[in-house]
Amino acid sequence: MYIPAVFPSSLAMSLPTDEPLRAIAQPIARLLSLPHLPDHFPLLIYAFLLFTAVHLVISPFLSARIFPQSYGKLRSRRAINQWNIQVVSLFHVFIVLPLALACFSSDALKADKLWGWDDRVGRTVSVACGYFLWDTLDAIINFDDAGFLVHGVSCLTLYMMAFRPFLGYYAPRFLTWELSTIFLNIHRFLDKTGHTGSSAQWVNGVILLSTFFSVRIVYGWYLTVDFMHSLSAARHELSTFYLLAFALGNLTLNALNATWFYKMIFAIRKRFDAETKPLTAPAPRDGDAASTNGTAAH
Repeated sequence: MYIPAVFPSSLAMSLPTDEPLRAIAQPIARLLSLPHLPDHFPLLIYAFLLFTAVHLVISPFLSARIFPQSYGKLRSRRAINQWNIQVVSLFHVFIVLPLALACFSSDALKADKLWGWDDRVGRTVSVACGYFLWDTLDAIINFDDAGFLVHGVSCLTLYMMAFRPFLGYYAPRFLTWELSTIFLNIHRFLDKTGHTGSSAQWVNGVILLSTFFSVRIVYGWYLTVDFMHSLSAARHELSTFYLLAFALGNLTLNALNATWFYKMIFAIRKRFDAETKPLTAPAPRDGDAASTNGTAAH
């Protein structure tokens, strides 16, 4: 099992609030056995505050000026919140994807998929946990669907465990699921800016379904099989609780992906075929399966 280094990693930039935040994280790290959390806790909090600022301040300000008609015609609190959630979701993707891909070359992670550690994982997971913390709180405050809340809590819990360290190899690889979020949010914005059923939405829809199926279904299940194999190999080093929690958490996320994939197929077909009907159940509220909370793309 991995034994953490004695000395914390050096940081390229230090802020006056870093040390107080590390001090706050110390008891949390001891309680939850997350030795790498204090070093990266400031970045986690800064990421959370940044995503919150984008949600509550930056997105409303810029959207009202860049899309005055589309954003201005949104009347309900839910519709406005959904728009701003999509902006945060898209913003998060362009930050976390490059960070996650940079971890793929780590020899330390390849050598030990479960217990290996690389500071690049710490930075990547800090940003992801800041996002999922924001996402979970939004899902509670603006409750819309239990699936979104389950997704946010599951992701936050699983990625926080990387600070143990645990699953350092898998964490950035599962974050590549976020690639499909780009096209999912473009689909939503095309709806909201009056381009429903357009050629642009058809092309984006094809790319969305192809990307979602590739990274979340095909690559997702490939990673899951490898992940389950690694868990099985380490079953004597992990409690039954951890084995079940991680196995069930991962399978839950994969089940959500399959559900959302079906709903997106129905929603996209509906844009171009008015007679399209769901196979087993009606689409979500507002009849827009692809217009789910930002968590549907995480």
